[in-house]
Amino acid sequence: MVSAYTNASSNNSSEAVRRELRSGRCNWFKGSWVYDVKYPLYDPYKCPFIDPQFNCKKYGRPDNLYLKYRWQPSSCSLPRFNGLYFLRKMKGKKIMFVGDSLSTNMWQSLACLIHAWVPNARYTLLRQKGLASLTFEEYGVTLKLYRTQFLVDLDSEKVGRVLKLDSIKQGRLWRGMDVLVFNSWHWWTHTGHIQPWDYMEDGKRLYKDMNRLVAYYKGMTTWSRWVNAFVDPSKTKVFFNGVSPTHYEGKDWGEPMKTCKSQTQPFYGRKYPGGIPMAWVVLAKVMMRLKKPVHWLDITGLSQLRKDAHPSAFSGNHPGNDCSHWCLPGLPDTWNILFYSKLFS
Repeated sequence: MVSAYTNASSNNSSEAVRRELRSGRCNWFKGSWVYDVKYPLYDPYKCPFIDPQFNCKKYGRPDNLYLKYRWQPSSCSLPRFNGLYFLRKMKGKKIMFVGDSLSTNMWQSLACLIHAWVPNARYTLLRQKGLASLTFEEYGVTLKLYRTQFLVDLDSEKVGRVLKLDSIKQGRLWRGMDVLVFNSWHWWTHTGHIQPWDYMEDGKRLYKDMNRLVAYYKGMTTWSRWVNAFVDPSKTKVFFNGVSPTHYEGKDWGEPMKTCKSQTQPFYGRKYPGGIPMAWVVLAKVMMRLKKPVHWLDITGLSQLRKDAHPSAFSGNHPGNDCSHWCLPGLPDTWNILFYSKLFS
């Protein structure tokens, strides 16, 4: 597999793509999904890092077409992912994904993309509650995962579980990384028995609840202040993987009685009927106010088109119909190709 991408013509082509990306002419978040016979980029049965939650083929998904789509920007081409190039360029460096289960989705995708290029490479995988670390030993490249649902702090206090919209003490554990990839939105909407907090705190005031978009804005503003205060751009590159959409409501793509279940193809219309999520608008506002450079991976629009790419019923540990996470191989591989393109452009 590696040899197919390491000949001179391939290297020249990749360098041409990188020059195009550096020129600023390429908006890689605008485009369409095209069939590609070379996809998927790895075999789910040969990647040892995929959780049952995302391993759709192992848990019985019968169709294969969802595996075969490649994101094609309208105005340029993205480089093909080269795991060996990634390891060599990032030798001795630490990359941390910080966020919820969608960060797990992306972290495992990147691990599989790399592993497909070096299937015999020695690695060390350590997991404990809330933290995981995968090191490709020969290269000293470490992919870390820090699980946090909100980025801001969630503390247990006498009154109960308090979501502190203006506190981010856990950020001390993110320092010293060469690359940080953040994500948060999925849990901000949860209510009832799956809501993991009893109160929100803003300043010194406790709230039983508040408008979730307002809360998200406050929380992400606290995160942006942390970035401004503690990130040294000469040492750490920061990315934010944008709002990942769900597909529980078919009215969003013109099929009111449907969900992601049994969907086998992307949405092909010129404009996604569901429109831009308000969380995207909030996040855009926060990004505009950052003083330090943060690379926004604006994956929302291209992901909205992939109503076919969720585990739905084919998940090993997510009972029911999962229309919020993504199968592996699948959509998060594209997120990582965009990350790879931005990282090395």
